Amino acid sequence: MQREEAEAIAVSALAFIAADDQLLPRFLSLTGIEANQIRAAAAEPGFLTGVLQFILAHEPTLLRFSEENGIAPRIVAQAPSALPHGNTSYDIQP
Repeated sequence: MQREEAEAIAVSALAFIAADDQLLPRFLSLTGIEANQIRAAAAEPGFLTGVLQFILAHEPTLLRFSEENGIAPRIVAQAPSALPHGNTSYDIQP
């Protein structure tokens, strides 16, 4: 997977999180950032990888994100490895 595709998936994941009244507060709490800091944080290396790791850490969230965006869960699981500070330790089956 190319970095541009992985970034696009991560940006979609961030929009998905931001649009969800339950996910956004949990994401902000885990990352320690404020809602008004997201734009600046998104420019930091590793932030988009963290967004994907957040989605991947909870299978129901991953499946809902995948379904709503038409992206197979295995593709979402591959995306972090194409980004700075990527982690491929997830074992997601198609």
